[in-house]
Amino acid sequence: MSTEGGTKAILAALGANLGLGVTKFAAWALTGSSSMLAEGIHSVADSGNQILLLIGGRAARKQATPEHPFGYARNRYFYAFMVAIVLFLLGGLFSLYEAYHKFQHPEPIESWQWVPIVVLLVGIGLEGFSLRTAIKESLPVKGKQSWARFIRNSRSPELPVILLEDTAALLGLLFALFGVSMTIVTHNGIWDAIGTAMIGVLLVIVAVILVRETKSMLMGEAVTPENLARIKKAIADSRMGDLIHLRTMHLGPDDVLVAAKVGVEADASAADVAERIDGAERLIRDAVPAARLIFIEPDVYRASVTTDAADSPPHGDDDAPLSTEH
Repeated sequence: MSTEGGTKAILAALGANLGLGVTKFAAWALTGSSSMLAEGIHSVADSGNQILLLIGGRAARKQATPEHPFGYARNRYFYAFMVAIVLFLLGGLFSLYEAYHKFQHPEPIESWQWVPIVVLLVGIGLEGFSLRTAIKESLPVKGKQSWARFIRNSRSPELPVILLEDTAALLGLLFALFGVSMTIVTHNGIWDAIGTAMIGVLLVIVAVILVRETKSMLMGEAVTPENLARIKKAIADSRMGDLIHLRTMHLGPDDVLVAAKVGVEADASAADVAERIDGAERLIRDAVPAARLIFIEPDVYRASVTTDAADSPPHGDDDAPLSTEH
């Protein structure tokens, strides 16, 4: 669901940005407004970003190879990280440079004054539609989380990236409208420079947020607390015994690796332990369908050792059980 919804949101944003980019550059050519130039570059950056996300989604579907036995799902994280870099360099820094230039040489908008206003108003409508699509596709995945928590905790990069991009695009258009309108009313080009600077600062902030979130995904994030609780319950509901320690990691948005060590009785037969492991794997996959790689290591349960925390680095004895309840 998240992958299909993400693709739909990407295509909606790409269509809006391609059309808007052409009209923004045309408005800049007619008026010389730096806000329109900054917005045109913003649309180019966003269009390139959406293409990168589509490439990442396609690359992630490649089959596993001996060199990459866990597959290529993390390509989606890599290309999302590239999106953040492009937005920061091409969008944010260029807009700040253009604002600095305009502050040095402010110029009023003398001709075709109505063109940027019309372009920006149409752009606000199109970006609003794109943002509405992204919100609609995100709602089933978001659940009851706040939007901030959804962006922070989502293991699927496309929807959070598009949500942040579309929000930045809509705010950027409002900033440009402010700068252009004030320039026309006051005949003072300094307002155009202010609008351009606001757009640049906005894009840099969004890019920094994206870099932080996608970097965390590239480094390898554990499953969400909700899914971790489901995995623990699945192991508890099986006949495996006490959970000694548990590690999880997202290889991709829809590919989770689960590694667990569980305690079994010293006199348990190999056939019985193998049957329990199979049962535990079925329960884990039922609880968290993204858990495609599951490794369960049985160990002789020893009640005398100290308790270790699940899904965190082991301290001291690696065989320490998570729970001593029977």
